[in-house]
This record gives sequence, C-alpha cells and structure tokens, in this order.
Amino acid sequence: MEKNDKGPMEMEKTPKAVTTDEPENKYRGWKSMPFIIAANIINIFNGTTNFATLLGAFLCDTYFGRYKTVGFAIIASFMGLLVIQLTAAIKKLHPPHCASEENTCKGPTAGQMTFLLTGFGLLIIGAAGIRPCNLAFGADQFNPKTEFGKRGINSFFNWYFFTLTFAQIVSLTLIVYVQSNVSWAIGLGIPAILMLISGAIFFLGSKMYVKVKASGSPMTSVVQVIVVAIKKRRLKLPEQPWLSLFNHLSPSSINSKLSYTDQFRFLDKAATVTPQDQINPDGSAANPWKLCTMQQVEEVKCLLRVMPIWASAVIYHIAIVQQQTYAIFQALQSDRHLGNLNFKIPAASYSVFLMLSLTLWIPIYDRIVVPFLRKLTGKEGGITILQRIGIGIFISILTMLVSALVEERRRTIALTEPTLGVVPRRGAISSMSGLWLIPQLTLAGLAEGFASIGQVEFYYKQFPENMRSIAGSLLFCGMAGSSYLSSFLISIVHRTTKGAATGNWLPEDLNKGRLDYFYYTITALGVLNFGYFLVCAKWYKYKGTGKDTLEDNLGSTQPQKIAI
Repeated sequence: MEKNDKGPMEMEKTPKAVTTDEPENKYRGWKSMPFIIAANIINIFNGTTNFATLLGAFLCDTYFGRYKTVGFAIIASFMGLLVIQLTAAIKKLHPPHCASEENTCKGPTAGQMTFLLTGFGLLIIGAAGIRPCNLAFGADQFNPKTEFGKRGINSFFNWYFFTLTFAQIVSLTLIVYVQSNVSWAIGLGIPAILMLISGAIFFLGSKMYVKVKASGSPMTSVVQVIVVAIKKRRLKLPEQPWLSLFNHLSPSSINSKLSYTDQFRFLDKAATVTPQDQINPDGSAANPWKLCTMQQVEEVKCLLRVMPIWASAVIYHIAIVQQQTYAIFQALQSDRHLGNLNFKIPAASYSVFLMLSLTLWIPIYDRIVVPFLRKLTGKEGGITILQRIGIGIFISILTMLVSALVEERRRTIALTEPTLGVVPRRGAISSMSGLWLIPQLTLAGLAEGFASIGQVEFYYKQFPENMRSIAGSLLFCGMAGSSYLSSFLISIVHRTTKGAATGNWLPEDLNKGRLDYFYYTITALGVLNFGYFLVCAKWYKYKGTGKDTLEDNLGSTQPQKIAI
C-alpha cells in the first residue's frame, strides 16, 4: 500500500495544480530485465494460448472427439499447474530472492527456465483442449430436437460464462491475496488442487455423458468443395439449383440436413452434375474430388456466412481490451481510497467490477429477461442471436464514450486541483475517486454478457455439427486478434501523435497525454463497426432456413429469408 509523502493537512495548505517534483530516476540496468522478460513471456503465453485453441479444436473434431480431448487437456492443465507450483515451492527450481538494496540480481538458470516453460507449455496444451471443446461438450448433453433440450442449450451458454467469470473473480481476489500476502507456493498450489478435484469429478461422470465421436477431418470436405468449384468454374449455373444439384446425405453423417440457400452461388458448381461424373450404386459420388453434394456446399456456405460476423466481433472486442489495460492505468492515477478508510483498491483489481457486472447480469437475463421477451416475441431465446450480439456491440460503444468522458474529467482535475502524490514512473495522482471508473467497467461487463455469450452460441449453432469444437475456438481466436489489433492501433496513435500539436496521446503519464481522444477514436471505430455489423446481420441467413429440396417441398420457388 502506497503512502503519501505529505499529510492531508499539509496538502490542503499547498494547493498545487500539478505535482511536478518527480522522484529521481534509479537506473537499475540488468536488475530490471527479469520484469521485461516476464512481461514478454506472459504476452507470448496469452497469445499462443488463444490461437492454440484452433489447433486443439481441429484435432478434437478430426481424431479424438470432445470427451477424450477434454480429459487429456484436464490432465495436461493439472500437470502444468503442478510444475509451476513446484517452481515456487522448491528453492532449487527458482532464482534466489533479490534484495531491494542489491544492484544486480541472479537470474534463472537454463534448467530453471526450462522447467518453468515446461509448465507454461502444458498449460497451453490444456487450454487448447479445454477452451474450445469443454463448452461444446457441455452443450452436447442436451437434445436439440426437444423443447427442453433447446432451452437447456440456451441457458447452458449463459451459466457456463457465469461460473467461468465467478471463478475468475475468486482467482483475482482470494487467490491473488494468498499469493501476495501468505505464500506463492500455497497460492499457486490452490489452482492445482482445484484442477485435480475438477478432473476427478469429470471422470466420475464418464458413464453419464453423451459422447459424440470424431468423424474425420471436416476440413477435407471444405477443401473438396473449393477445389471442385474451381474445376467447374466454366459451367453455367442451373436456374433451379435446389432441384438439380447433386443431393446425397451419407447415413453415417452427424450433420443435420441443410436446405439450399442462394448466397455464394459460385460454389453451387461443385454440386453440378456433368456427363463425366459417376455415381455409386448407393447414390454417393464415385469421386468426391470431382463432384460434391449440395449438403457439402451448404456447409461451406455456413462457414463463409459466419466470417463477416466474426470480423465484426474482433473489432468489438477492442473496446473490452481497453478496460483490461488502460482502465488500470487510469486507476493508478486516480484516488483509489474507499471513502475515509485507509484501504486502497489495487489498480489491477478494478477489472473485477467488469466481471462482477457480468456475473450479476447473467442470472437476471436468463431467468427474468429471456422469459419476458419470449412471451413478447415467441422466440426461444427471447431475441435472435444476432440481435443479442448487436446489443453488445452497441453497449461497447457507450462503454468507450463513458470512458472518454471519465478520463477527460480525471485529467482536468489532475491539472487544475491539488493532487495526491506521484505514481513512480507515471505522474501525479488525480483527486478524482477511482469509483468513477465503475460505470465504464459495468457497461463493459454488460457488453460481454450480450456479445461474447451471443458469439459462442452463434458459432455453436451455425457451424456444421462435426465442426463445433472449431466453432468454440473462434471466440478465443477473435480475442487474440483483438489484442494484436489493439496493439497495432496503439502503435499507430503513438507514431501519429508524437509530433502533433496536442502531443503524444498515450504517454506513460496520462496527465500529459490525451487518452480521452484515443477513447473517442475507438468510439468512432465502434460506430463504423456497428453499421457494418447491421449490414452483415441483415444479409445473414441462419443455418437451415434456405430453400427446401425437391423431396421436401416441390411447390415453392423462392428461397426463404428470415429477419435478423
């Protein structure tokens, strides 16, 4: 806990506009390198973990199935947590303690670093399997053909995020407190023990689960459609493709039968029958690299339709990233005391307000809002999935607008009123209460409650059934893309504003910059993204809502369209 250099009475007698006396820089040279290396390791770990979900999902859908993948990932996660716990518990596995008065610190040996990286590697393997497959595996336990099953799937996505967010709150508060104030070994041991318990519970329920088996590489079918469409690119499109395209569904397929849709019609050529194409006695194509089925074509169309929505979600999440980074920097240069108490909220703990908002909203939405909207609209989820995502994107715009207004107020108070001391390597602490940051964090939590949960449900329901683990990885890949895109945006702002009349918008000392301008820029980007999303949503066709085939409906002649 930081202490001010001057008492409250003395500060009132000397009302300075800005505290300019900064502590003398202490150049620590190589002593500071471990912190830089640690930051790089964590950034690489986070990015690799999110992108690794795509590989884990592919292996799951192609070879192992969700049950085996989740089970293996739980074991890998436990081993990774155990390895990292041992680095803190056993003296020979970490460098000696670095005293504050020492000018140089002994870094980790090659063996110690290898042992630590092994733990991170195991955690990446675990996350690659658990993150995309766990949610899909849970949803597999509900029968989508029954009314109870449909409602169960809708609620499952909400309550999955509820438990996930609640666990994060416990991790960022109680476990971090134990690590910081009791013991790192005990603090790192608690997650390992909890993972061991969760793994035991998971395997105990093995006989109860619905286990969807892997059906081979789903990407092979996608590649076949693209290759055959290119080969047959010179063919003329049929006038009534839903009647004339090659339509065969393998009895062993786990995918639901899809109706014809009139989007991406160039792909229809892959299912156009020519005199050279041969058909097997069972009705299947003799060579799937020369003739694809309409079902295969429609599955590829499902993937292509989802991608523009996913791109919009990547832009949306940039606003959330700021609440996990720059909002903390705002807190550092704000008054973090609770009233007249001597307790000061740690700056990093402000992200808990975002999670708390999400945790409180989910039960209200699932138990009160959805049943009410269901009575008004007649829709199973109260509103469509794209409407839910769109509401989240709109709230994220409000989040950045409120963030800009709060930052403008914080900076103005710091420059015009007495400050509360200086944050080392940053600047003066504004007397504005850090509680003013809660509204923007609350809005960010609500945006996540609509957009992020809506995304997971959207990807799960709109992807072919044999690619649902890959669908589960899209959210995490989008989050990784948002983080990198945010970093790219920050770099552009740094370079552009460095020589501008207003000065650098994003210096270390927020009082000398214009973080509010940066927030306004993201707000404008969010508005453009919202408009783009509305266009994509209006154009989008949900899976299974296209034109019926000949044997299903011979009378209708126009493809069916639905509202967003």
